[in-house]
Amino acid sequence: MWYGTRLGAIRRQGSEWEYREGLRWLPGDEVLGVAVSGKTAWFATTAGIGAIEQSMTTLAEKAKFFESEIDQRHRRTEYGYVLGVHVNSPGDKSEWTQHDSDNDGLWTAMYGAGECFACAATRDPESCRRATAAFEALRFLGTVTQGGQHPAPSGFVARAILPRSGPDPNLQDSAERDQREQAKDPYWKVMNPRWPISADGKWYWKSDTSSDELDGHYFFYGVYYDLAAKTEQQKQAVRQHVAALTDHLIEHRFELVDYDGKVTRWGVFSPAKLNHDPRFWEERSLNSISILSYLQVAAHITGNPKYQRAAQQLIEQHSYAMNTLISKTNEGFGSGNQSDDEMAFMCLYNLVRYETDPQLRTMYATALRKRWEIEKPELSPLFDYIAAAVLNDKAGDSVDTLRRYPLDRFNWAIKNSQRKDLLSMPDYDERRALRGFRKNGRVLPIDERYVDHWNVDPWRLDYAGDGLYLADGASFLLPYYMGLYHGFVAE
Repeated sequence: MWYGTRLGAIRRQGSEWEYREGLRWLPGDEVLGVAVSGKTAWFATTAGIGAIEQSMTTLAEKAKFFESEIDQRHRRTEYGYVLGVHVNSPGDKSEWTQHDSDNDGLWTAMYGAGECFACAATRDPESCRRATAAFEALRFLGTVTQGGQHPAPSGFVARAILPRSGPDPNLQDSAERDQREQAKDPYWKVMNPRWPISADGKWYWKSDTSSDELDGHYFFYGVYYDLAAKTEQQKQAVRQHVAALTDHLIEHRFELVDYDGKVTRWGVFSPAKLNHDPRFWEERSLNSISILSYLQVAAHITGNPKYQRAAQQLIEQHSYAMNTLISKTNEGFGSGNQSDDEMAFMCLYNLVRYETDPQLRTMYATALRKRWEIEKPELSPLFDYIAAAVLNDKAGDSVDTLRRYPLDRFNWAIKNSQRKDLLSMPDYDERRALRGFRKNGRVLPIDERYVDHWNVDPWRLDYAGDGLYLADGASFLLPYYMGLYHGFVAE
């Protein structure tokens, strides 16, 4: 049964209700008439006639579609950093413009991790090749910072790179802009230049790398080394790169230090700050998880006992294992920070799997379980499959998210706040008027909201958008292939 309304269309099948609103689904929101023919529903709207048609596909076919899309337009520079693109006309893929982001390393790492799981689950040589290409892209972020007029310490990885043949990014990311940001945030760094030039003069590289970059890097290195690095030469390249990055953190007292000799804005993992400086209380649990995970990944990949000793120092002298048990700094479901969730789950995936001490492993698994209990209603297949794989538990209902994950990746505007079938957030949420959930306690299905990466707030009801940004499909590929590898997904 289809219902036309003044703001979108409603579909009912059995006990399921679906809301179809915005340019993802309709040419106009005011529906004047509906006609159904077989599996196609036609809509007369004030902006013209549109159709919604049912067609069968498989999750594997969806994955191949997104991989093809990424190969066609979402790889930036010769190293293939994966990111969304801007288009010239709303909803038109024919012309696009690539751009950088603060997190080129993180997004490429998460895409690459998906290809690692694909390599192991499907044994497709193309997936294995894509995984190795992602490693080379991440490794170059550590190579490009060495030498030049502003050399970074050994092991420092850049956020992103841009070719010198293009515009100078320092004109936009200027010291004057940094000073304005610092006026709002006293910890914001003034970097001049924020984009130094590489030693060979070919690249700008972005400084002030953050902890979320490292979380993505180390998550990828673990699964790449275990699942996709087939030759001794490939494994040795991972060992050398991971050792350089981890040695940097140990030598700088568990901080990420930039070319200016100072810690980056978010690269703080030291006991002095996490345990004793109240200005970093919110990072205490997450960054303790992060650094312990980095050290475990390094110990697993290199076999060098010094990384295990460094972890023991943080655990025995500075209570970092206890810090991991501090749950999210929120008041209940929906009140946390999904970007932090994304980082914590990636780090805990490797931390629990690589820990050999039974007591510590139990503590880390408990930390993940506590976070997972808060995350369940968000229906993220990434969080779901990480928790199920690490905790030896059953996967949740997030396969429905993969089924509904839209092939249309444009950032169309979406409006749900007028709906009477949704509940408002609890009183502890200051943004409760703009956020809500279904009566079953879960967030809206993914085809009724917009997701670029899994750091988005799934409790939001309305999304601004103009159809001029086309996201990639990596946020589908990683959980799909992870679920396939761990046996939570089957065709």
